[in-house]
Amino acid sequence: MKEIKTVSLIGLGAIGCYMAENLVKAVGYDNFRVIADGKRKERIENEGIIINGVLNNFRVVTPEEKTNPADLVIVITKMMQLESALKDIKNQIGDNTIIMSLLNGVESEEIVANVYGEDKMLYTVTRAAVTKVGNVVTYNPKISCLEFGEKKNEVISERVKAISDLFNKSGIKYKIPKDMIRAIWRKFMCNVSENQSSAILGIPFGAWHSNEHANYVREAAMNEVLEIAQKLGIDLSINDILDQREVLKKINPNARTSLLQDIEAGRKTEVEMFSGTIMNLGSKLGISTPVNNLFYHMIKTLEDKNEEAFNYS
Repeated sequence: MKEIKTVSLIGLGAIGCYMAENLVKAVGYDNFRVIADGKRKERIENEGIIINGVLNNFRVVTPEEKTNPADLVIVITKMMQLESALKDIKNQIGDNTIIMSLLNGVESEEIVANVYGEDKMLYTVTRAAVTKVGNVVTYNPKISCLEFGEKKNEVISERVKAISDLFNKSGIKYKIPKDMIRAIWRKFMCNVSENQSSAILGIPFGAWHSNEHANYVREAAMNEVLEIAQKLGIDLSINDILDQREVLKKINPNARTSLLQDIEAGRKTEVEMFSGTIMNLGSKLGISTPVNNLFYHMIKTLEDKNEEAFNYS
């Protein structure tokens, strides 16, 4: 596998900014492309992105713009935007392009593979608590990392080696798990519990540092995901829940989950990908999911509230 020299990214949200800031250092301004058009393109070009106090400017190309295929394409939109994003990256894809999907959930890799083929895709999990308000982004680089690889990584492939070299140049911390499906489900278990309970309760990460009530709610949702994962043959256990207690203590107590940020900003959330997925899987597998059923309807209520459904004045 040749060296990764050009990178394209679609989805310059919180995690997208974290990736962009670091990857542009490795490949240079001209070889890093953000895919955007319309007002989004104008905003990125005119305002830039302030990341950890530093103004960053990125080269922006439209989906229609003809460029040489990128060596690496990173997709990091919301799930509801994934279908259109896969169309928008078409001009960036060549015979040897690697695609990495950094979306939350457990479905995006399969969706990408159905469009571009599994041979182009690497599995990826982000481990970064990033906050984005307007064009201002903050995160802690010391505890931010990616987990990526083929489905199984007993032997490191040439593609994984090429991405490792790129991340080494960029300063992005990473791990290569032996089992990426397990890693994806472990992150999903955390997302289902933390994103949703924080959005409903309006609490930052610090609430889970010591508050027994906040942790009870969070882990009630985790246990439902754990039961489903085990029924599907995925190697998760109670130890993963216990380990997450220690991980949360290292995160900035003022940091907020992406779903809480969506609710606060009045945006639609990814609730369908979280509790919606758990409800559907639970129904198929004969597993009761009362906590996630409740979470789903509570978050839908908050979305409706944001749209002034209860404005009776």
